[in-house]
Amino acid sequence: MNKLELPSVLVEPQWLAQHLNHPDLVVLDASWHMPASGRNGLEEWRQQRIPGARFFDFDGRIKDQHASLPHMLPDEALFSREVSALGISNHQTIVIYDSLGIFAAPRVWWMFRAMGHDRVAVLNGGLPAWQQAGLPLEQDEPAPVEPGRFIAHRQPQWIADATEVEQALQDDGSRVLDARSRERFSGAVADPRPGVRPGHMPGAVCLPFNELLENGRLLPAERLAEKFAPLVNTGQKLVCSCGSGVTAAILALGAELAGHNHIAVYDGSWTEWGGSAHLPVEKDA
Repeated sequence: MNKLELPSVLVEPQWLAQHLNHPDLVVLDASWHMPASGRNGLEEWRQQRIPGARFFDFDGRIKDQHASLPHMLPDEALFSREVSALGISNHQTIVIYDSLGIFAAPRVWWMFRAMGHDRVAVLNGGLPAWQQAGLPLEQDEPAPVEPGRFIAHRQPQWIADATEVEQALQDDGSRVLDARSRERFSGAVADPRPGVRPGHMPGAVCLPFNELLENGRLLPAERLAEKFAPLVNTGQKLVCSCGSGVTAAILALGAELAGHNHIAVYDGSWTEWGGSAHLPVEKDA
């Protein structure tokens, strides 16, 4: 069988349905919900999923187990071990979805890019779009998978830490984009995490992630480009931030589709920055 080529970093339900039985394809459910929602992505995956989908737990298993910050990117060894246990090998093509449309799946897309795997895409519209298209679901007990052989190769250019964000804020060749709501960015509302200050990084620009979405789907590439154009030049490096590093990846995915080539996600995001007394915070008047 021919090698499976992705048409884009964003694929439509019909494309996925046509290629669902390709031996090189792996489908991952990356659903994650804010703690206050009361929803559990793993349990929902057990109940129903796209046929053959495996669950990617970036909040519990596939994270830095020693970090105090939520769902931080793990090291290469842990990522390689856990991804191999999901039956994934380096030659395979991965499509990721979540149960909200476009919410958590881009985080896992970014994790694979940061670990050197480019054969990865997000399902546009996620599970809701799959269901709206009348495509089949699987509801039996998930089948066990044979382990694969995945070796991660960390790509530092995709990852930013607080020091690199501080440098980017002072650098005309970089732009820090914040995916949080305008109310949280301005400091008009309290941060939902205890001990985290409201406001934003001095020099950062607000681009709420939901402004890149329409009905749970990412906007077309030309409309994404229009969203980014007033805020960032195509030659600038983008550093994407949010509350904890999840919705920042929606900006990263949107930026790639809009034609940007130098993109990083601030892992730790506002949970780290707003929670660190020595890092500067601004509030709008």
